[in-house]
Amino acid sequence: MESSSGEELEEEFPGHEWITPQSSINATYQSQTEKGIRKICSELLELKDAIENLSGNMQSKYLAFLRISEEVVEAEQELIELQKHVSAQGILVQDLMSGVCRELDVWFKSNKEEDVKEKDFQTELDEILSDDTQDPKAIFLDKLDALLAEHKMEEALLALEVEEKKYLVTDESSKESNAELSAFKTALFKRKAILEDQLVRWSEQPSLPITELRKSLAGLVKIGKSSLAHQLLLKAYGSHLQKNVEAFLPSCSIYTETYAASLSQIVFTAIAKAAKETNTLFGDSPMNMNRIIQWAEYEIETFARLVKENSPLPESVSALRAACICIQTSLSHCSFLESYGLKVSKLLMVLLRPYIEEVLELNFRRVRRKIVEAASNDDILLLTPQEGSPLSGAVAPNIMLTSSGKKFMSVVNDILDQVTPMTIVHFGGAILNKFLQLFDRYVETLIKVLPGPSEDDTLLESKEPVEFKAESDAQQLTLIGAAYTIADELLPAAVSKFFDMQTEKKGAGGSSEGLGSGSIYSIEYKEWKRHLQHSLDKLRDHFCRQYVLSFIYLEGKSRLDARMYMERKTDDLLFDADPLPSLPFQALFGRLQQLASVAGDVLLGKDKIQKVLLSRLTETVVMWLSNEQELWDVFEDWSVQLQPSGLQQLILDMHFIVEIAVCGRFPHRPVQQLVSTIITRAIAAFSARNVDPQSALPEDEWFLETAKGAIHKLMLGTSGSESEPEPEPEAHVALHDEISDSDESIATPSTSGSEDSFASANNDDLESPVYFTDPEA
Repeated sequence: MESSSGEELEEEFPGHEWITPQSSINATYQSQTEKGIRKICSELLELKDAIENLSGNMQSKYLAFLRISEEVVEAEQELIELQKHVSAQGILVQDLMSGVCRELDVWFKSNKEEDVKEKDFQTELDEILSDDTQDPKAIFLDKLDALLAEHKMEEALLALEVEEKKYLVTDESSKESNAELSAFKTALFKRKAILEDQLVRWSEQPSLPITELRKSLAGLVKIGKSSLAHQLLLKAYGSHLQKNVEAFLPSCSIYTETYAASLSQIVFTAIAKAAKETNTLFGDSPMNMNRIIQWAEYEIETFARLVKENSPLPESVSALRAACICIQTSLSHCSFLESYGLKVSKLLMVLLRPYIEEVLELNFRRVRRKIVEAASNDDILLLTPQEGSPLSGAVAPNIMLTSSGKKFMSVVNDILDQVTPMTIVHFGGAILNKFLQLFDRYVETLIKVLPGPSEDDTLLESKEPVEFKAESDAQQLTLIGAAYTIADELLPAAVSKFFDMQTEKKGAGGSSEGLGSGSIYSIEYKEWKRHLQHSLDKLRDHFCRQYVLSFIYLEGKSRLDARMYMERKTDDLLFDADPLPSLPFQALFGRLQQLASVAGDVLLGKDKIQKVLLSRLTETVVMWLSNEQELWDVFEDWSVQLQPSGLQQLILDMHFIVEIAVCGRFPHRPVQQLVSTIITRAIAAFSARNVDPQSALPEDEWFLETAKGAIHKLMLGTSGSESEPEPEPEAHVALHDEISDSDESIATPSTSGSEDSFASANNDDLESPVYFTDPEA
């Protein structure tokens, strides 16, 4: 409002220059007032701070003045005490001089000889105290006493050494009495004891430099106290070591991975210096060596205790890294100490082994929980190793891993990154065994992830829930392929340095003596790989068992049941225009064909794994037929009528299974052996029911040709039409050496004219298996 009114005044009186507008007045004086107030406030605050600083300085200076005053008072009191002490010593000297004078005066007056003239008292005293009138031994003892009183230990030691040499030279020719010699020896012994005490007290000073310590110890050696000097040397190094360790311990919590190595550097350096000084000053006598070994063992025991007490959490990676570096550094120091005759590596390992084993055990428990959690929640996403990842250096470009498989190798490489060469030598066997346990636990978790119950439902505790189930064939094969990739390629490549070091040690003639049961020498590569294969066999067998059981107990006409061999309408299979295997075995062929196609996509480039799984699946079917007692109970039931056509159909089904293995280029000898057993048992069961095998069964060639033709027809998707002439079979692919029966020859009569492997079938043909034809229709 004011500003608006000022503008109105300016508009009303525009021509009067002597009138100052209100707005100008407000702008000028209001601005100056605010600036002035702010400046005054700022100055007041600065003045307040200055007063507070001055007050604080005055208080601190006053306290310092009081402290200095107290020190001055104490210094004055010490000066007064010192003056009193000097005065007392002066009075004592005066009294001594007065007594001597009195004695001399009495002696002078008692001399009654007339021809003796009086002499000046001072002259007489000088004559009495002159060197010519005293015994040299007494003079030496007085001189030695003066040196000892003044703590001139080096001069006293030198004088004593010279006198002893002179005494030894003149001892035999001396005419002195035994009493005088004995008294002199006693006097020397007393003064030696005084010198020894001074040297000991001087050597025990905590801040004594090493050069001064050497001098005092050398003095003790000269007076015949070598043992005491050596004890003082070890005590001095022990005290110095204790101070260094106490100064270092607060930093252990900061340098969690290298604290043990630094601590070992401090301890073993002190031991090495003490050993070197011992050899220099005292020589390498057995007594000195035993003494320093005992001292070194005590210090190493203290070192091992400090390593355990200051360790991070034993289950942490830092504890594992610290333990491995500690072993590497400490054993290197032990090797250096052997040049001084100190062999303490065995003692060190005895002391540290329980701690290292505890750290290893807890770290593997930690990573085992991670692996179980990862496998229980695996999303089956295929992950390729990225550049710079822990897997990229050891994995071929075509290897694919699931997230749980990558997690497994990640934790394995995390542990291997911490391991040092000395750790491998002493604990390599234990670490490799723990990797086996780790992989076995990983496989057990995968078994829980796969459908169907496992052989042992207690493999995983109830507190480890499985949130994911691999339902589709692709998911199951992906998990199995990842496990095989880890066991066959990744894990052996990761631990190859273990066995390389073992080979180098053996080649160099290295001894495994004293390394313990957990050393790298305690395990062989073949045995270790065999354990890995055993874990894979458990996974493979579980997959095959649940896969076969889900097929066998399938509802409908494809269900595998012994009664299907009792209900045939025809009397003789030989007169059937188009003999085919039973529907369950046709369905089995379709399932295997479909699984082979999925495996070809999922396990691309992993032919070995594909053949192992499909071969084991075929073998599992035959094993189930051989061991299923309920099936055989039907054949042995006398209330059921058996027909020759049922036996013919059963034998054709068995030959059909063999042809599946041959067509898939699987090792078929185990299948042939089981099929032979089943056929023999079936013939016996039918023979017991008055069915003559000789008249009911055709030649074996008929079954072989019929089974082979059935496979050809099923692969073409037809059931009774005439088929084209069958091509000659391709050469069978030899499997890996680890697959059983791989080296056998597959050239049998059944292979002539067999179709190509059914693994080449298309998925489109498998989704609707129209070729499943009831042989009774």
